[in-house]
Amino acid sequence: MIDVLVAGGGPAGLATAIHATLAGMEAVVVEPRLAPVDKACGEGLMPSGVAALRALGVRPPGRALRGISYLDGRHRAQAAFRDGPGLGVRRTELHAALSARAAELGVKVLPGRVEDVRQDGEEVRAAGLRARWLVAADGLHSPVRAMLGLGLPDPGPRRYGLRRHYRVAPWSDFVEVHWAADGEAYVTPVGDELVGVAVLSSRRRGYAEHLADFPALLERLGGRAVTPVRGAGPLRQRVRARVAGRVLLVGDAAGYVDALTGEGVSLALTSARVLVGCLRAGAPQSYEGAWLRLSRRHRLLTGALVSARRHRAVPRLVVPAAQRLPAVFGAVVHALA
Repeated sequence: MIDVLVAGGGPAGLATAIHATLAGMEAVVVEPRLAPVDKACGEGLMPSGVAALRALGVRPPGRALRGISYLDGRHRAQAAFRDGPGLGVRRTELHAALSARAAELGVKVLPGRVEDVRQDGEEVRAAGLRARWLVAADGLHSPVRAMLGLGLPDPGPRRYGLRRHYRVAPWSDFVEVHWAADGEAYVTPVGDELVGVAVLSSRRRGYAEHLADFPALLERLGGRAVTPVRGAGPLRQRVRARVAGRVLLVGDAAGYVDALTGEGVSLALTSARVLVGCLRAGAPQSYEGAWLRLSRRHRLLTGALVSARRHRAVPRLVVPAAQRLPAVFGAVVHALA
């Protein structure tokens, strides 16, 4: 019988499988798509995410990131990471590097989907396989989470993300977060001649319409788009619990607040390590509390910013406040990093 069956072969699923294999467990991944898979993503890893990749033996190519800048057209606030650089990395490069590491360790990746889950006190049966544990790493709109009734309704405004890349030399080694009345634009250097630009908003508009809210950024990009627009949303996903019998949730499937502070992939990678540690210790139920502790700062800070953004005056105040209180802004960036 397999030790750990993983539903989903994205970064969270592959990280879980790699950690399980390094811990002496047999891990099998079920994934319908061939790697590497591209998807809407800010593509900026916090220093904690870079450290998590190194612990897996994974070093994808990318651009070192020194910190985060907030801009609104008139003001700028900037804070450097205190514990080493982050990394701007194409989602496809990250996925390819994780896939190569998993293959090197002998992790099996089988084509297919987990469409039915049955479990008892001894095992889980899914995708025609038997395993001691099933880890759902099947994304923002996790089918496994839905099957088990672990999702919760979200009464708040829905936010969505769109991303594409531009062939232009990065003009900063900071992730830039441009603020406007109806959303944010994130600029992440991911190569020597490539930047990713993601826009987040609760307004359902086309990418070009969103980008028009940032005229200075639009002029700098010069219309040199080289990839299609990819989207994701609604972003916020509320989850009742991350453990249901012998099934555990990781990555976006475990719950998601918003992409505003850019911690999604980093949190997924560190959560995968914690999850496997709980299984190895024979204490899977402890994963729920461990996940809540691990994600607490992210949930509180990101949730507060998203809630505050609902008030029309807030976008005009965020960057000036961060500029006037650099120590506070630096402390927030450090906490998130």
